[in-house]
Amino acid sequence: MTGIAADSVDLIVTSPPYPMIAMWDEAFAGLNPSIRRALEAEDGLRAFEAMHAELDRIWREAFRVLKPGGLACVNIGDATRTIGGEFQLYPNHARILQAALALGFTSLPDILWRKPTNSPTKFMGSGMLPAGAYVTYEHEYVLILRKGGKRRFQSAAEKRRRRESAFFWEERNTWFSDLWTDLNGTGQEMRGKEARTRSAAFPFELAFRLVLMHSAYGDLVLDPFLGTGTTSAACVAAGRESLGIEIDPSLCPAIGQALRQAVEIGKSRAAERIADHVAFVEKRRARGKTIRYTNRPHRFGVMSAQEQDLIIRAPERLARTGEDTFRAEYAAAVPREDLVLFEP
Repeated sequence: MTGIAADSVDLIVTSPPYPMIAMWDEAFAGLNPSIRRALEAEDGLRAFEAMHAELDRIWREAFRVLKPGGLACVNIGDATRTIGGEFQLYPNHARILQAALALGFTSLPDILWRKPTNSPTKFMGSGMLPAGAYVTYEHEYVLILRKGGKRRFQSAAEKRRRRESAFFWEERNTWFSDLWTDLNGTGQEMRGKEARTRSAAFPFELAFRLVLMHSAYGDLVLDPFLGTGTTSAACVAAGRESLGIEIDPSLCPAIGQALRQAVEIGKSRAAERIADHVAFVEKRRARGKTIRYTNRPHRFGVMSAQEQDLIIRAPERLARTGEDTFRAEYAAAVPREDLVLFEP
């Protein structure tokens, strides 16, 4: 990230390699040989700390490149592992928070993403005997970190972009809960054995939602662990600028594929958001509830004055402009003809 200017990024959305998850051992050991020695010596806590020392370098740069008031959303899971015959929880989220606070980040309320599971068992260990079983870990964290105080939108253009980037009242009520249970994990279609073993992508919808929640149209969103391109794909779908960094060149085909697919996904999500909102308004009116405001760009009813200038834009096309650069073009999403629009 040394090539990124200080105070230039509006939002970071990322999911780093998880320390003490076996699939990432080789990646961490390649950065620091002492990690391999700690694992071979079955010293789990020493390996855990050495792995996080590598991630600390990224959090320092993240703090540097974020604008004052900028946010970093970090998806991270804790690890459970048996080393040297000792089963233990390695609290990755707590260690990252410790490092972030030391750098000067402000910690905001986090999100628990409860991952769906098909397993009928809710424990690990010795079954029904007390003091020998452990709960199954089914959640990950989304840490929300801010650089400095609350972001300010000062110019008329900035304030307009913020109003146009508003989300619906009912979306806010779902998205700004501290427990997300409606997102599925993401499997990736990638070419090459090495690429498959080096990626553990988070869901597109998780990144898409975070981008909509915490940035405005035209904002720059950074992912310092781009992986298969999920964050940049979410930015294509949501109408944000994005910058991603990935050190594994074998993932480049998957990143390009994700960006190209994001155009159709973005069109679909724009249509779904409009359809879901209109259905919400119709149900509310059918119950005799008042809809007080009109959204001016789309001409449907909305719950609050802050939604009156909301525009849902959809990507129309994506063009490759360089070896690792792309440009998307957008248009305001048009509601389907069969949707009933009305003045409130």
